[in-house]
Amino acid sequence: MPKRILIIDDNSSLLASLRILLKREFDQIDIAIHPDHVFSAIAENQYHVILLDMNFKTGQTSGNEGLFWLGKIKKSDPDAVVILMTAFGEVDLAIEAMKRGAFDFVQKPWETEKLTATLRAGVIYRKSRVELTKLKQKNQSRNIDLNLAEDSFIGQSAEITKLRTTIAKVSKTDASILICGENGTGKELVAREIHRLSNRKNGPFVEVDIGALQESLFESELFGHVKGAYTGAEKDRVGRFEYADGGSLFLDEIGNLSLNQQVKLLRVIQEKVIYRVGSNEARPIDIRLICATNLQLDKAVTESIFREDLYYRINTIEIEVPPLRHRKTDILLLCEYYLQKFASKYQNTKLKIDKQALDQLCEYSWPGNVRELRHAIERAVILSDHPVLMINSFQLKDNQSLKYAMDSYNLEQVEKAVITSALERYPGNMSKVAQVLSISRTTLYAKIRKYGL
Repeated sequence: MPKRILIIDDNSSLLASLRILLKREFDQIDIAIHPDHVFSAIAENQYHVILLDMNFKTGQTSGNEGLFWLGKIKKSDPDAVVILMTAFGEVDLAIEAMKRGAFDFVQKPWETEKLTATLRAGVIYRKSRVELTKLKQKNQSRNIDLNLAEDSFIGQSAEITKLRTTIAKVSKTDASILICGENGTGKELVAREIHRLSNRKNGPFVEVDIGALQESLFESELFGHVKGAYTGAEKDRVGRFEYADGGSLFLDEIGNLSLNQQVKLLRVIQEKVIYRVGSNEARPIDIRLICATNLQLDKAVTESIFREDLYYRINTIEIEVPPLRHRKTDILLLCEYYLQKFASKYQNTKLKIDKQALDQLCEYSWPGNVRELRHAIERAVILSDHPVLMINSFQLKDNQSLKYAMDSYNLEQVEKAVITSALERYPGNMSKVAQVLSISRTTLYAKIRKYGL
């Protein structure tokens, strides 16, 4: 994108000098001798930097005009990067202007290196502000869907009623929330509902799957980076913390953080500022932190694999999402809801579930919780050849295999069943499977080959 600057000063010789000086720094240099008629140009060009003098009336040296026109420009374009040109005696006033939104100031007569360095910093800042604005606008469209709460908490059980009550109480605060529960119980849905009911509902809701983050990209993804910070960093990037500014940041699977990552996250939570990778500039952040985990973090603290200070920072309030087997009275409602939803989606609205099949679905233990139920019904709807769905239409896992194996005295059968159960509970996460089985990953892979899993 071509770099554009607008220079506003009533000194024609100064304008001519700046044109020559800055022609290598900017692709487009526009000038004006007074701020009166620049607002249409500002709207059309979206300048990276506006260089503004502080005095325009003959004999005027107070600098108050600079404050006046600064306010006008910022009202016209809140993201405008305005750098003031000031005489030595106006420095205190220029500092006041920075409190009102000016990016920086340069003294007359300027030092060429300082002037160009300040302008370059202004360009970088403008680009990051524009990028952040676009990201937030994009996220607002997502928040429209979020506020509709399509998959709101379906159920009438005591457990789900208690959960709704808790969410309503904590939503109006800015307290850090830790959401605990098994995979598939709806922890993300709880986080979205907290945001939807909060005072930050018009701000962004930003989700980060910690388990999917590469160790080497952790800081860049969360805190952003500047151009050239590392090989492949071809432009400035806004991190998730900045993106979530004014809204909520949801860190899913927080228990997967390494100790090194935990230290970095703790510092940001404590100081409420981030530093982009490759930059020493502190950037204040204003977020509501919501975390989720399927692990017992208190046990992880005891085992020294999760920092106690971080645990208490993210755990002002803990919310436990009940597994579906603990609220079986809601299964029928969920089945009816998802059947109607997917039958409509796939234009097969005459479908219904056999009564005996419904009874069996309500008795099934659903190890994958609501996520498993949702997928089972969607798959049944897609593959259905008959208007009535029978129990075999849902292709449920034989989750009783572990129970049967434990009733036998065959060690290999028991071992195979235990490993199968762990693999089903933590799909794709071999490190976690090995951890819960108290074996190495090498041993785990050997067992998988042995039993053909």
